[in-house]
Amino acid sequence: MAIKQLTVFVENKKGTVVSVTDILSKNNINLRALSIAETQDFGILRLIVNDHIAAEKVLSKNGYLIKVVDTVGVKIGDEPGKLTAALDVLDKADINVEYLYAFMARTEKHAYVVLRVEDNAVAEAVLTKAGFHMISESDIHKL
Repeated sequence: MAIKQLTVFVENKKGTVVSVTDILSKNNINLRALSIAETQDFGILRLIVNDHIAAEKVLSKNGYLIKVVDTVGVKIGDEPGKLTAALDVLDKADINVEYLYAFMARTEKHAYVVLRVEDNAVAEAVLTKAGFHMISESDIHKL
């Protein structure tokens, strides 16, 4: 049930992010979530899109270095402590979260959280057992 994330390596300079988003928009690829981490010289742009195959193809064609990574998507209630509860489940199962980012869904009652962990299947199993709802690629396409 992994969510495909595009990791795009970009220079840390003016116009780089808009170049990526422009290429995607011109190819009818819709962003669902985005995160960027930077150093002085480069950035790591993480994207969840409606069509990861087309996005990878068009960005690669335009010279970007792309890595497709499987991530875990979990639906979190929009209340204080809900993210902590999910992270606590993973912590108690001895699962390290390498990074995470969140994005709002089209309802006011929850957000989606993207998690990068070592073993997606184990993380999904413990979260599901704890009552959390996992999200899939098909859920991303519906947004």
